[in-house]
Amino acid sequence: MHSNEFTDENNGDKLKEACGVIGVISRDKSYNVCEPIYLGLYSLQHRGQESAGIATYYNEFVNIKRGNGLLTNVFKPDDFEVLKGNAGIGHVRYSTTGSGYIQNVQPIIARYWGGMMAISHNGNIVNSKELRNKLIENGAIIHSSSDTEIILHLIAQEKERCLEKAILSSIHKIMGAYSIVQIAGEKLIGIRDPYGFRPLCLGKMIEGYVIASETTALDIIGANFLRDIQPGEMVVCDGNDIKSYMFKEKQRNALCVFEYIYFARADSIIDGISVYEVRKKMGSELARMSNITADVVIPVPDSGITTAIGFSREAGIPFEIGLFKNSYVGRTFIHPGTSERGARVKIKLNPIKSVLKGKRVAVVDDSIVRGTTSKRIIKMIRNAGANEVHLYISAPPITHPCFFGIDTSIKKTLIASTQSVEDIRRYLDVDTLTYITIDGLSKAVGKPLNTLCYACFNGDYPIPVAEESEDGKLLLEEYRVLER
Repeated sequence: MHSNEFTDENNGDKLKEACGVIGVISRDKSYNVCEPIYLGLYSLQHRGQESAGIATYYNEFVNIKRGNGLLTNVFKPDDFEVLKGNAGIGHVRYSTTGSGYIQNVQPIIARYWGGMMAISHNGNIVNSKELRNKLIENGAIIHSSSDTEIILHLIAQEKERCLEKAILSSIHKIMGAYSIVQIAGEKLIGIRDPYGFRPLCLGKMIEGYVIASETTALDIIGANFLRDIQPGEMVVCDGNDIKSYMFKEKQRNALCVFEYIYFARADSIIDGISVYEVRKKMGSELARMSNITADVVIPVPDSGITTAIGFSREAGIPFEIGLFKNSYVGRTFIHPGTSERGARVKIKLNPIKSVLKGKRVAVVDDSIVRGTTSKRIIKMIRNAGANEVHLYISAPPITHPCFFGIDTSIKKTLIASTQSVEDIRRYLDVDTLTYITIDGLSKAVGKPLNTLCYACFNGDYPIPVAEESEDGKLLLEEYRVLER
């Protein structure tokens, strides 16, 4: 991106979700899986807006289309016929390793000793640089700076010529977070890492089976939820049957707690727990921590809405929509100038003055990363006439970077890593600032502390990492090839 412009995104100061994946296979060779994959990706678009792709298997060939942008930018009606096949996978991406160049857009395909393979991946391989260096030393030709390509190369270099055994052997070499869907021949394969960092579920439709990041992808195509794929499990579907392989003893459960706070859609069920209900309970926990009186509770849309409902009910304070969100604005490029600071927020949000003027306002949001967007929103609310502004955050202070699929790998960019809560309150210009506690968050989710990953709040990483590394998502960028 050139220095004379910036990209305005609705969640510019939010943690960036990694990716969404889906795979569909039908026992009926004439059934076209492209449409259900496309619809499933629509329900997963919140997990990645940078790029999208679909790959399908048809008569021993893999057909693929992928590109940068939202689904509506990448796919056209004619693509459904071109991408016909009875097995396929899809992917929506926000890059956590590798930049947004076309070579990194997934699915990634390759021919290996067993035929054609396509793969999509949600997560982050923490030992990707070491694996890639070794692959190159052994003669591998690298086409992207994405860690997903590494998995393909590992499988291709296996001497074992049984597909399932080759994949399992390759997976044992990988460290980090990964929920994977892939097609190889007429098989659909789903893999979830031993810690279960990222969600992955299995569904059944009349024609066959579905594997997806969230249950919302099953709902939209009319598939029935069967179960979550377990940490350390690989499932293989041929359209008729499912085989399960537990490839590693389950480590401590470490599902990212941000799936419940922000990443997953509110209508999803993640590892047996309703995201919607968790978010309401987070609001209740925040209300119980509050010792102030407010006239109105408003959310920062969209992610703060459900939590604000829980807060309002627990506190007995009316819920209102105080910030209107323009849902019809995509990526907008603005040249910086004197009005730049306010423009980023105003394009997306506008205060409703009749709700805010003369009121003591409780504002509910999901997180504060750098604080810049929160500061602009608070200024907007004050300019609309609010007498008091009290900010409630449903995530504890983010003090440590994430290396398992969230783009926060540089600690110094996190405001809570260097500033106290009181310092942040003054910076944001709010009357009070209340973060939920880790214990309160655990209570809202309904799972013990040791069954989720809270590393971005307490530095307790399930897998040892070099926390001070500042390579971030461009860790493998030295291998980049530019394609225009």
